[in-house]
Amino acid sequence: MRWLTDPGYGPGRLIFQRGIAVIYLAGFLCAVNQFRALAGENGLTPVPAYLRRVSFRRAPSIFQFHYSDRFFAVVAWSGVGLSAAVLVGLADVVPLWATMLVWAVLWVLYLSIVNVGQVWYGFGWESLLCEAGFLTIFLGNARIAPPVLILWLLRWLLFRLEFGAGLIKMRGDRCWRDLTCLYYHHETQPMPNPLSWYFHRLPKPLHRVEVAANHVTQLIVPFGLFAPQPYATVAAAIVIVTQFWLILSGNFAWLNWITAILATSVVDWRAIARTLGLPGLPRPTAEPVWHQALVIAVTALVVVLSYWPARNLISRRQRMNASFNPLHLVNSYGAFGSITKTRYEVVIQGTEDPEPGPDSEWREYEFNGKPGDPRRRPRQYAPYHLRLDWMMWFAGLSSLYAEPWIVPLAEKLLANDPATLRLLRLNPFPDTPPAVVRARLYRYRFTTWRERRETGAWWDRRLVREYLPPIGLRPTAGAIR
Repeated sequence: MRWLTDPGYGPGRLIFQRGIAVIYLAGFLCAVNQFRALAGENGLTPVPAYLRRVSFRRAPSIFQFHYSDRFFAVVAWSGVGLSAAVLVGLADVVPLWATMLVWAVLWVLYLSIVNVGQVWYGFGWESLLCEAGFLTIFLGNARIAPPVLILWLLRWLLFRLEFGAGLIKMRGDRCWRDLTCLYYHHETQPMPNPLSWYFHRLPKPLHRVEVAANHVTQLIVPFGLFAPQPYATVAAAIVIVTQFWLILSGNFAWLNWITAILATSVVDWRAIARTLGLPGLPRPTAEPVWHQALVIAVTALVVVLSYWPARNLISRRQRMNASFNPLHLVNSYGAFGSITKTRYEVVIQGTEDPEPGPDSEWREYEFNGKPGDPRRRPRQYAPYHLRLDWMMWFAGLSSLYAEPWIVPLAEKLLANDPATLRLLRLNPFPDTPPAVVRARLYRYRFTTWRERRETGAWWDRRLVREYLPPIGLRPTAGAIR
């Protein structure tokens, strides 16, 4: 059945698969470097305690059968190795069944991590990687032509991602409708990057143009993804350009990167190659019947599972970043339905004084990505994801977000826990742990051009209130006092 494949999308599949491999690599490296401190056996929200409360049916994961930090390390490093292997093209030199097996193992390993990651893995781009990774299993390799049905499912995924994000904005904060949201967003986004200060200082009329362009890109352009070529390519190109604009202005882990990667699967690279006078690719062999049958079955599954996200799109109570099944297949997406107008940051401090008074010296812990020292310029980390830094932003919005882990975090700092300290940029107590720690809530804003010239600071901050009262460890019991 030749209509089930299209050799012209071979270059697009190559680019897409390499891009997904990069995102998988970033995701598994994040797990290697951060998971033990966040959710390991002695982490802030330990996996073993979570698994005692949650069944396999609710959270399917290989860790339901066994969990230890050592076993987790084997799983995460296996994901790193497989991702790197796919990235360098090893999946294209093995039989089709072996390629599918590699992609399937990557999907199972990452899904297993997501389903026990708790609050640290509750971000929309985790489900997005799981869904895109599942579809990638059936895309095949260079030995066969790309299956058309899977390519259309990738378009459906990209459509839900973009159109859902556009709808949640129009139904959410009024500032999206009056085109003023970007008066605040670059300053109050979870993790600004080196250029965010400059984006925030753009003229307000240009911010309004940005918002209007965003509405066009997310509410109108996605329909062009289903148009004939070359119109679908034009729509995909607009999505890609928009995503790189967002990459330049903020740190959103791999959300913008994977969106751009999805769009590359829509592009008619064969026409581009002809236009540029580039040689064509070798014609792949015929697609095996068993693979065609799998593709048709997966397409039928996605069609059935699409009922819930499609209904969510047209609902007045649209849910943002929701998964309707524990396998994270065919999800709903969307971000920033409401915009924070004021930035609040939780700053954690410690002192060597066991009985702090007005004259006690308090030293601040510095995080890698979240704002702390007003003179420190924001850094670029995406597509790498600093999970604790992101959750600290949520903690500034409401203490409810931090309730499960903020006191355990204080305990780890009081003990100078090595795994936890590796999540931070600066430990102000490198030799002996502090006697007491506390957290305070500050209001942050970007400095003006004049303030920046005069002080060298990127941020101005003002104390709002105490966030976590001073706490220490009892010398004998090791408990919070």
